[in-house]
Order: sequence, then structure tokens, then C-alpha cells
Amino acid sequence: MEVPDAIFRLANSDGVDISVRIGRGGITKPLVKELSDQLGRRKIVKVKANKGVASEREQRSQIFMELAEVTNSILVFKRGNVAVFWSGK
Repeated sequence: MEVPDAIFRLANSDGVDISVRIGRGGITKPLVKELSDQLGRRKIVKVKANKGVASEREQRSQIFMELAEVTNSILVFKRGNVAVFWSGK
């Protein structure tokens, strides 16, 4: 599914705060539940991988792609250790 321009612009705006953080435990059931719950309440959610979770770009990309898959969401974009997910609605 292609991301609409309005969603992409919203995801890139400074108006969206980080509301989910990935800790040392990586992708856990509570993290997946929290992200899924937030995506049920709003269109986009900004997620940050804390330092030490994944030091390599490929590791972070893999974590973000896996999160999108398990939450049935769409990864709008990722930059560094921050990613924005869209519910698709």
C-alpha cells in the first residue's frame, strides 16, 4: 500500500511526538501491544529505538520492519533510531 502524501507530511512534521520506545529487550509482547493499541487510536505513531538496542543501521531497519509486520502497520519512514508507523486507515 502506498503512503498518501498527507500521511507522509504528517509523519515528517515536528508535531508528532515519540510515544513508544524500544528498550534493551527489543520487540516484546507489551511493546507490540502498546504500538497496536496506539495505532488503533491514531493514524500515526512515532517510535524510537533507545541507544544500545541496535547499533547498526541494518539491525534497526530489521527491527522496524518486523514491528510493522507484527502490528499490521505500514512503516512510513525511518531516520536514524526513529521510525513512524501508519495504521493504514
